Amino acid sequence: MKKIKNYINGKLIHPEKSQYIDVYNPSIGEVYALCPKSDEHDLKIALKSAKKAFNKWKNTSNEYRRDIVLRIANEIEKNKDKFALAETIDNGKPINDSKNIDIPRSIDNLKFYASSIINNSSESHSSPNNAINYTLRDPLGVVACISPWNYPLHLLTWKIAPALVMGNCVIAKPSEVTPMTAYLFSKACIKAGLPKGVLNIIHGTGEGIGDKIVKNPNIKAVSFTGGTKTGKIINKAASSLLKKVSLELGGKNPIIIFEDCNYKEMLKTTIRSSFANQGQICLCGERIFIQDSIYDKFKRDFVKEAKKLKIGDPLKLTSNQGAIVSKQHYDKILSYFDRVKENGAKFLIGGNSKKITGKCSNGWFIEPSIIENLERSSECYKQEAFGPVTSLYKFKSKKEAIDLANETEYGLSASIWTSDLSTAHQVAKMIEFGIVWVNAWNLRDLRTPFGGMKDSGLGREGGRESMLFFSEPKNICINYN
Repeated sequence: MKKIKNYINGKLIHPEKSQYIDVYNPSIGEVYALCPKSDEHDLKIALKSAKKAFNKWKNTSNEYRRDIVLRIANEIEKNKDKFALAETIDNGKPINDSKNIDIPRSIDNLKFYASSIINNSSESHSSPNNAINYTLRDPLGVVACISPWNYPLHLLTWKIAPALVMGNCVIAKPSEVTPMTAYLFSKACIKAGLPKGVLNIIHGTGEGIGDKIVKNPNIKAVSFTGGTKTGKIINKAASSLLKKVSLELGGKNPIIIFEDCNYKEMLKTTIRSSFANQGQICLCGERIFIQDSIYDKFKRDFVKEAKKLKIGDPLKLTSNQGAIVSKQHYDKILSYFDRVKENGAKFLIGGNSKKITGKCSNGWFIEPSIIENLERSSECYKQEAFGPVTSLYKFKSKKEAIDLANETEYGLSASIWTSDLSTAHQVAKMIEFGIVWVNAWNLRDLRTPFGGMKDSGLGREGGRESMLFFSEPKNICINYN
């Protein structure tokens, strides 16, 4: 039984009270590791080390911080197969995804922000009355990065990297459901020579140590990715202490398909945007709107392609659908299916769990599922399932498509499929989503702002947005008359 440790003051240590949480391998449904159940005692030690390290770290050169972060990236790269295997065992996602998406993107995050700090610049404004204003961007101090279980290392590095290069010290809390790659990341930081206390990774539950982190007055900002309900709780607690907050929350994302689209490319991509990572991506399209003239053709072809997806042992290269991350989430998705059936909607495919033979016979697998005739007034239409499920709807006009897309309280991402430039621009402008792809889905550029509107979040991450978030602007005015 592997026993994960906290990373505090440059060392791997057991939690103060020696309490642990079971960590499951979702593909076999069994405990395979133990994760620290940290509390305020562990946070106190981590904060002490972070505060001590901050004054020195913030005064290091950009080049020094760049080199440290690049060394961490190189350590992951040297051990990328080990990280990928750990991610798949911990999360249940196919090994091909871990090898080709999760770990490479984690490395890219670190390299991108290491480069960004060297090219970072601030603003100056010359006034006609012989004065000049310039802006300094100082680090905030000790900040918190709370990351989710669907892309454990990718989203952990996405938050940590910009915070570190801007000169902050970080208290990070990975999801207790998938803590293994954060533990391996701790080891990479030690090998790379990251100074003691600059980064502390504390494991534990959200209602336990996560709550303590958010409410601690010594932590100056909180970056959180997760569910909308939790995000609202964090925002309320942090705002009362006047902390900066960045929240990347849930989505009920639309895919809008016009009859003039590149049909072959659209179909291939829409399978991905519906079922990638078992649908456990905040960007997945859970509502697909198809122009009525091609609806029947799309329905037939989409179901056919979904049936080709191979569900099985995520360690097999032939599997492109793995296990659901936890028993709790598995049960949640199945209860969602029950409510769909009670609503009178029809499953064109799926709607059930999937039994796998062999060593994965007790794993948590669910069939790719496609719903038709789901009432738009129902809870299932409005709320995020966060699983391998999507629903189909017809539309006739651009206006109807826009109205349908905008009718939920979420506003994270959307995809539009059309060959008409005017339609693409008009619909993209009118729909209320923070990220809009045209003839694509999840096409990544680290320089762009990432985040949602309405119940999908607060603030933006990515590129300069993250670096601005993890800094405090100070205007200095010089009168040289």
